[in-house]
Formats: sequence, structure tokens, C-alpha cells
Amino acid sequence: MQTFLPFDISPIMPLGIILFDFLFLILAIPIEACVLKTRLKFDQKSSVFYATSINIFANISGWLIFFFVEPYLSPKYKSELLSYVFFNHFQLSSTYNLILFIAFIIFCVTFLFKTMTLKLLLFIWNKSDKEKPAEEAVIPQRRSLRRYNLNTLQGTSIATSVLMANSLSYSAITIVLALCLSVTFTN
Repeated sequence: MQTFLPFDISPIMPLGIILFDFLFLILAIPIEACVLKTRLKFDQKSSVFYATSINIFANISGWLIFFFVEPYLSPKYKSELLSYVFFNHFQLSSTYNLILFIAFIIFCVTFLFKTMTLKLLLFIWNKSDKEKPAEEAVIPQRRSLRRYNLNTLQGTSIATSVLMANSLSYSAITIVLALCLSVTFTN
């Protein structure tokens, strides 16, 4: 893979997983930013900021949960995990059913986490804008566009918007994974 190195890096570091993680972030952020802009009427910079923030926080939290849970896995599941990370396949065919169940749980937990994170970011942003002194008469346009009162978002549910954004980004990621698997199986 890397011919410029005197050794194969894949046994040392799961480079494929890291690259796919970045690919998924690059894929999810614009999709979710577009949904947030359309549904919640954010300007473009704010929607990209919120989409980036919730995706990075969700990604970091997911890795932390993974590293916390991994030591408690049984040897059978550890072997399956290592087989997938380093060789891109499972040893047992029954693992695919478990993966589908875990993927559904991850989707639900990610949706809840992203919804709470977006609400928290909006709350913090509103609080910081209210604490500004009243003597600031001129606010730059991009700052004024970022100020949102939660009552403004009353017509559109934040949770529904995040669910749509999360569903679309997960669908795009699933399509990319299916394409990668189809290429792997045809070779």
C-alpha cells in the first residue's frame, strides 16, 4: 500500500479505519449542514459550524465509548473485531446479524447525542449573545445572523431536523460502504 515505507503499516495502525472515519466526516458534515440550513433556517456559516460541531463531538464520543467497551468484550468478539479492522472481513457469518443490531443502536444513540449537542450549542450561543453589553450598537452581519432565539425555531423541531440530517448522512455512508463491499467481493 505505502511503497515508500520500508515496512507495511497496516499491521501497526488500522489506517483504513482512520481514513474511512475522515471520509465519513467529510461526507456527513455537508449533508447535515444542508439539512440544518434548509430546515432550521440557519445561514450557511452557522449550519456548517453546527454540523461540524455535532459530528466531531459525536465522533469523539463514539471512539471514547468504543475504547471503553473494547476491553470488556469476550475473546470471540475481540477476535472478530480485530479480523474486521485489520483484514476487512469477519471470521463467522453470524457476526453480521450482531453488526446490524449494533448499527441500529449506534444510529439511535448518535441521533440522541447530536440532538442534545445542538440544543446545548444553541443554548450556549444564545446565552453568550444575551450577556453582551447593550452599548454594542453595530454587530457585524455574520454575528447577527448567527444569533438565534430558540423561539425562532419553534415552527421546526430541532429533533426532527437532526433526525433527517442523521438519516441522510447515515444513508450516504451506507451507500459508500456498500460500494466498497461490492468492490471487495468482486475482486
